[in-house]
Amino acid sequence: MERRDFLKKTGAAAAAVAGTAVSAPAVLAAEKTYRWKMVTTWAPNTPVLQTGAEMFAKQVEAATGGRIKIQVFAAGELVPALGTFDAVSDGTVECGSGASYYQAGKSPAAQWFSSVPFGLNPQGMNTWFYSAGGLKLWEEVYAPFNVVPRPQGNTGVQMGGWFRKEMKSIDDYKGLKMRIPGLGGKVVAKAGGTVVLLPGGEIFTSLERGVIDATEWVGPLLDLRAGFYKAAQYYYYPGWHEPGTTLEVIFNKKAYESLPKDLQMTLDAVAMQTNLWSLSQAEAGNGAALEELINVHKVNLMRFPDPLLEDLRKLAAEVLEEEAAKDPMAKKVNEAFKKFKKQIGVWGAVSGRPYYDVIAGKYALKSE
Repeated sequence: MERRDFLKKTGAAAAAVAGTAVSAPAVLAAEKTYRWKMVTTWAPNTPVLQTGAEMFAKQVEAATGGRIKIQVFAAGELVPALGTFDAVSDGTVECGSGASYYQAGKSPAAQWFSSVPFGLNPQGMNTWFYSAGGLKLWEEVYAPFNVVPRPQGNTGVQMGGWFRKEMKSIDDYKGLKMRIPGLGGKVVAKAGGTVVLLPGGEIFTSLERGVIDATEWVGPLLDLRAGFYKAAQYYYYPGWHEPGTTLEVIFNKKAYESLPKDLQMTLDAVAMQTNLWSLSQAEAGNGAALEELINVHKVNLMRFPDPLLEDLRKLAAEVLEEEAAKDPMAKKVNEAFKKFKKQIGVWGAVSGRPYYDVIAGKYALKSE
């Protein structure tokens, strides 16, 4: 009896081991591979913008062991530059890269998640998203469109733009045709300018031919590459309209929620990594590019006069309240943004600002 019991037990154990050996490859084989498409608002090979989207896709594939493979299409390769959001929303593709202010026509509240005139810098925007409820609000704004957003980059404090004439007062905006999106564009329009919306790949030709009188784009790194110094004489700072422009990666909600939880978390983590990488790339490249623009191309680097900036600040405050009044969600986001800006501003007044005031003297640039 003991021998029979032993044989029964060892036979059962062997069968269990054999079953495990057989089932392991089956489990691995059962892991699904997700093949996604990503469309972007950015022209091919654009540093930080398109290269950030491509790096995101590459890192996702590496981090998931190939379980998610994303094919990236630049603007116009699969959908038009400004058709990214719609393609993700309707499920034509699974994800996209752009900036939320392009969605103002769909939801006025979307504009607050890219950049707000005289608003937060990159550090402030990231703090709002990750630690003060900004991302939750962003998800709420995009939910009706079946889109899940994540910060995927930041271009830093931008330049004020390229102008074919000097900007001495607020009156110089009257009749000015300027390429400038988002809330900043609405401020320019309120000042009497004509706002022209153009994707990045069409800006230089329009500026060169006089279709527009001025343009903002990003900062020295990308502006140098675009060659705007060949078409406009004056390069203004600071970028009051976009002090911390956040780039977005957006996912079709159905596609995102169909993923196992570990893959969702991987997408989120890689988006955060790309967010930091993009800002670092922009900051690293802007200094060298600015030196080249000044020393090699003899660009007229100009600071907006303080009275002009103060007039723009007043108009910006009016625009924000007007946009917030358009729907309850915009009002909710605006109130949350203002509350957080005030809160973090108190801390900035005794931390970052005094420090930069101390070191700024050595590098200060005078208005021309």
